Amino acid sequence: MRAHNPRTGEADYEFAVNSRAEIASEATRLRDAQPAWEALGPEGRAAVMLKFADAVDAAAGPIAEALAVDTGRHAISWIEVEALSNNIRRWAELGPKLFVGLDRVSKPSATPGFEIRSDYSAYPLFGAIAPWNFPVILSHIDAVPALMAGCAALVKPSEVTPRFAEPLREVLAEVSELPLAYVMGGAEVGQALIEEVDYVCFTGSTATGRKVAEAAARQLIPANLELGGKDPMIVTASADPQWAAGVALRASIVATGQACQSIERIFVAREIAEPFLTALVEAAEQVEITYPDPKQGHIGPFIFPDQAGKVQAQIEEAVSQGARVLTGGKVEQLGGADYLRPTVLADVTPDMAVMRDETFGPVLPVKICDDLEQAIALANDTTYGLSAAVLAGSLEEAVQVGTCLEAGAISLQDGALTTMVNDATNHSRKTSGLGPSRMGDEGLLRFLRHRAMIAQTGQALPIDAYREGQG
Repeated sequence: MRAHNPRTGEADYEFAVNSRAEIASEATRLRDAQPAWEALGPEGRAAVMLKFADAVDAAAGPIAEALAVDTGRHAISWIEVEALSNNIRRWAELGPKLFVGLDRVSKPSATPGFEIRSDYSAYPLFGAIAPWNFPVILSHIDAVPALMAGCAALVKPSEVTPRFAEPLREVLAEVSELPLAYVMGGAEVGQALIEEVDYVCFTGSTATGRKVAEAAARQLIPANLELGGKDPMIVTASADPQWAAGVALRASIVATGQACQSIERIFVAREIAEPFLTALVEAAEQVEITYPDPKQGHIGPFIFPDQAGKVQAQIEEAVSQGARVLTGGKVEQLGGADYLRPTVLADVTPDMAVMRDETFGPVLPVKICDDLEQAIALANDTTYGLSAAVLAGSLEEAVQVGTCLEAGAISLQDGALTTMVNDATNHSRKTSGLGPSRMGDEGLLRFLRHRAMIAQTGQALPIDAYREGQG
């Protein structure tokens, strides 16, 4: 299978796709290693995880360089590798504390004569199917706490951005105690992975997430799904329009808008709409693309080959239905790569695809609202419920608005904070996800199966106690 370079447009990387037999063999190897891994205990596993983090740090250069080629991004690639190391260290520190807090003390049952003791064990084999937009972070965001919980982990990176797996396999060779492996390929490899594991996590589109959920249901295994979003931002009449415009721009276009938590719909109070739009356009026009030097500028190319066409189609459809392009609006092909400068749209309506469907690009459609009630209603008028944001004149007002929004995580006085704050527990709404949060304590505890130890503290009843006819 070949992967393309988003900066050149060339399919310049070839990698082997794992066969069904190879995936089964790797799963068996990991299952065989898992009991010893779990038996190390939280402190023992934490020590190995720290060794893993050190090895990642030592190989940061090759990992980031491979990632930069796959994504066309320079600075963010280094940030991703650092985030992986930090995530490993965070769970290595937090994990043992969580295990100390697990209650294994016997307690009297509500049923007289019995005591109950809770016990826990890890799911033997965890599986992850990762997306292409943040390949390193999202390949490991669930796998790391699963490993800390005592699971073995089998990860399928996206076939769109596979290059980082090669240097990371070299890292794993230095940490042989760690039961973590990668399998490579497309949808068929993901299907095979689901059939081998005991718990699966998927990050990606809602459409593919439904298929993963169906496949997991056939296997009768738990599935955690973090899916698409159409994240709204509400800007109230009391917000400073210049400040709000800067926040909205950053939260919409970082990583070329190719992030699940990117702001994709903006609802601004009519009282400040004019200065807000003026400031937003002025700021957007100062943003630079990273061409020809990937180390200079703000916005990189589209990673996925077909994404630029989908975003351009949304923009053109909106214009045909009455929307106005205030800046940007045209995909540019430079050096074989597809770029889109920040695109601000006005006069949008809720029925337009750019306001309804996930965009995954640096597009900022702005809807002017007559009152706060209308803004909240429009923000909630979506099939998604991943995250949202509120900008207001005070934190207290932002909190009041945020409690009305139907989303799992609400950024207050900022936008897209879910990538910056990794200990905030949240549950996605509607079609944006399924299962416990990957943040907070749940991020690890979801990988533990509970076992009830029920003790008879009196005299066990003889069979005659259940003789028919007694009453």
